[in-house]
Amino acid sequence: MSAAVTTASPAPVFYEVDEHPHPEGHSTSLGFWIYLMSDCLIFASLFAVYGVLGGSFAAGPGPRELFDLNLVALNTSMLLFSSITYGFAMLTMEKDRKAATLAWLAITGLFGLAFLGIELYEFHHLIAEGAGPQRSAFLSAFFALVGTHGLHVTFGTIWLVTLMVQVTQRGLVVANKRRLMCLSMFWHFLDVVWIGVFTFVYLMGVLR
Repeated sequence: MSAAVTTASPAPVFYEVDEHPHPEGHSTSLGFWIYLMSDCLIFASLFAVYGVLGGSFAAGPGPRELFDLNLVALNTSMLLFSSITYGFAMLTMEKDRKAATLAWLAITGLFGLAFLGIELYEFHHLIAEGAGPQRSAFLSAFFALVGTHGLHVTFGTIWLVTLMVQVTQRGLVVANKRRLMCLSMFWHFLDVVWIGVFTFVYLMGVLR
């Protein structure tokens, strides 16, 4: 007779894995930074296109004939002031002053609307003079770059109004503060991009 041989199965081994801490809102902030980097690539591409096509006038008008630096300077000041007032909104938010935060956000929104109004006036004036985006490669690149920035300001203003409603209803809770912080990064990012537009497109275009 042959004896049966049994093999004892090894005892299970358990591992204790320490989870990484996940602070509230950490994934939101990280995701928003990734989004801003993708936006940087979009604007970098548009700046590159303008750099290549900015001198292709197709026997049409150029920056000196089209751009009104006084109007553009006024428009730039609107966006710069909006960044300052948003900064005040963030300072009052840190002090949990709901009414003051809403007031500064409202002022920021008004500056943003003023910026968009002036930009729309400029576009309407150029198109009325026959200098629309189809007139030359220069104007196509110009409208694409400045128009894309204007769309971002439009969406930012809508976002701002939405957050004002949420703060009014729920107060300065942690989630609303986090959302206001994300919008702050977005708004200041648009300010930096516009400074590049003002310098590279308008100022250097007129000085060529």
